[in-house]
Amino acid sequence: MQPGYPGQPPQINNNMTMSVVGLILFWPLAIPALINAGKVNPLLERGNYHAAQLAADESRKWSRLAIIVGLIWYAIMLVCCVVLVTGSLISDNGTTA
Repeated sequence: MQPGYPGQPPQINNNMTMSVVGLILFWPLAIPALINAGKVNPLLERGNYHAAQLAADESRKWSRLAIIVGLIWYAIMLVCCVVLVTGSLISDNGTTA
């Protein structure tokens, strides 16, 4: 079948992979992404293409938000750890036993 053939259902990416990555980085925001990603294929099977596209868009939105917040969170934690270790090393250098 050729793309755009009337009998062929449209292909909609359910963003499940991006949802799982979001789950690893920041799970509280990835839960809605996973729920919406799980809705896409059943909606496509029932022929409700508009609802499937809306669910895919919601999944993409929540996945991106989870990934962005997760990366920022890990960056902040890394900076805090570096500052604490550096401060600990500096304070240990100045003391005598």
